[in-house]
Amino acid sequence: MIVRYAFGVVLGAVATFLLFMLMQAVIANPEAATDTGVKGRIVDFVRVQEDQDVQVKKRKPPPPPPVDEPPPSMPKPTLDSNVSVGMEIGLVDVDIDVDVSGTGYSSDGEYLPIVKVAPIYPRRAQSRGIEGYVLLEFTVTTTGSVRDPSVIEAKPPGVFDRSAINAALKFKYKPKVVDGEPIEVAGVRNLITFQLED
Repeated sequence: MIVRYAFGVVLGAVATFLLFMLMQAVIANPEAATDTGVKGRIVDFVRVQEDQDVQVKKRKPPPPPPVDEPPPSMPKPTLDSNVSVGMEIGLVDVDIDVDVSGTGYSSDGEYLPIVKVAPIYPRRAQSRGIEGYVLLEFTVTTTGSVRDPSVIEAKPPGVFDRSAINAALKFKYKPKVVDGEPIEVAGVRNLITFQLED
């Protein structure tokens, strides 16, 4: 054990001595000293500008360009009535007698769709090119709104259900009238088709 300590002390002394010698060699090297003084002549001059009178120019905005003739009126666009909006609605056989002169529900008749909102195509299905349909069943209330829409059949299942239900909740109907009073109609079915436009 003592031999180990003695060997460590001797080795440390030798390493210290070698480091001191290395530092002395680095300090004593004449090439390492550099002349930090500036060599050559430095000319420093400042250019003095003469005082100049400030000239103020009054600028006027340029005159506006001459008014051209108004553009010709654009033709009215024609709307193609055969455009598919991605929703297929079956025909409803309706027998309605409407009395415009009175107020309220004066004549009996079946429920009649007034507003059908197109569903929003789900982004995930649109990006993947998925098409399908949803068959819904709901109740038409006495005010003509839709209540309790439920999915009867869907292809593919679970992809378009939420979008179809949200669209159906915005549908508006003329309610069914019996003996001059509006009544609820349960079990109304509607098929909503989701197709990508080419």
